[in-house]
Amino acid sequence: MSESLRVESRGTPGRPEVLFLHGLLSCNLQWELHRPVFDRALHWHGAELWGHGGSPAPSDSRAYSADGYVEAFEAARRRLGVARWIAVGQSLGAGLMIRYALAHPEAVSGLVLTNSRSAFSEVAPAVEPTLEDVRALDLRALPIHPSRARRFPAHLRERMAAAADRTDRAALWRAITETTRSTCCRDVAAKLSLPVVLVNGARERAFQAHRDFAASAIPGLRIVDLDAGHAVNVEAPRDFEDAVLELVRACERPV
Repeated sequence: MSESLRVESRGTPGRPEVLFLHGLLSCNLQWELHRPVFDRALHWHGAELWGHGGSPAPSDSRAYSADGYVEAFEAARRRLGVARWIAVGQSLGAGLMIRYALAHPEAVSGLVLTNSRSAFSEVAPAVEPTLEDVRALDLRALPIHPSRARRFPAHLRERMAAAADRTDRAALWRAITETTRSTCCRDVAAKLSLPVVLVNGARERAFQAHRDFAASAIPGLRIVDLDAGHAVNVEAPRDFEDAVLELVRACERPV
């Protein structure tokens, strides 16, 4: 693959290495509220989905598959000189990080996941939009558009909404028709053998059955239930940071 995902590195070299990945219609602003804490505690890297934020929008449809993303994450790890890292996935990013951890257990030492129906829902046939459909969409009418997030800080909501408006429409179409189709992890969740934390936004009622599935399927899963919705890290930033840093410390302890 000739094009590379944009990966923004921050924090302190020599600190624990962590890779973050956001969901649809987001970008690295997803992690903006955590910068004061994570910049001190971690050497962290925010990857952006194809066509989101500063990442390009490849024409090759395979780039948008779970396998294509796994290759892109590994290319980023080698490019950055990271031996192993913890992977954090939000929404659509959660399923992709699970697939990455299973494909490269030597590279991923732990997982932090947030609410992700794409990761834990049954895959069912659906009428998929055409590229023309997606080009014609009013993105701000979509429930996942940041402009509709009632519990975000106003200044951050405005910046995230403006960034979401710039999402490449062809890349968004590929994400809907290619990425979401290949990220369901119900059939492989039980194969995870590394430390995994699910930070659950309990206000998102539609996800709670999937939370319970994950609890029964993933060996040793630790669940942190928070009074927040889908974008749990933005709505409960301090609690999310505590969950991430606790896993970091656990992965650093000698076995």
